[in-house]
Amino acid sequence: MLLVGLTGGIATGKSLVSEILRGLGAYLIDADKIAREVVEPEKPAWLEIVEFFGKDIIKKDKTINRKRLGEIIFNDPLKKRKLEEIVHPKVIEEENRMVKEYLKIKPDGIVIIDAALLIEAGSHKRVDKLIIVYADKETQVKRLLERDGLSRTNAEKRIASQMPLDKKVKMADFVIDNSKGIEGTRRQTIDIFNKLRNGI
Repeated sequence: MLLVGLTGGIATGKSLVSEILRGLGAYLIDADKIAREVVEPEKPAWLEIVEFFGKDIIKKDKTINRKRLGEIIFNDPLKKRKLEEIVHPKVIEEENRMVKEYLKIKPDGIVIIDAALLIEAGSHKRVDKLIIVYADKETQVKRLLERDGLSRTNAEKRIASQMPLDKKVKMADFVIDNSKGIEGTRRQTIDIFNKLRNGI
């Protein structure tokens, strides 16, 4: 089995690439989805987050107000790190469980771990290959303005809070430039998938 990490920066188009890879036959582990599941009400990570950040970040239905929590951590690196220390180990534990399941189904398959914070969490060290989805900063800002309705200042702050994309690119085995449109991204992704399948 080939374990592949897929990451990038905020609004670079990682989700598009992961869907193309899934369509090509790869098994997909969505770390961001797992991260949402591990913080569901009354789960261990939820209890730790509420204890640290306080009850102000909880909605009436007991779910975490992600927008409010986001505002806190994007303005405070120490609190951001604390949240990661709570959530990341639990996400990695579930990823490992899923990898074992896929290994039973198809021992020679390709498993993609799709994670926004793959490198930051140290998970890039356990994958066989690393794919980075890239977009230039102006494209990222434009997408955040359109997608999330953020102001330019907040969009730039979100981008700045992550590891610089140029630094991630240097660590990559493969880079997909998603600044130019869907068809170009699709062609690059298919090419990389074929290389992975052929052991290149």
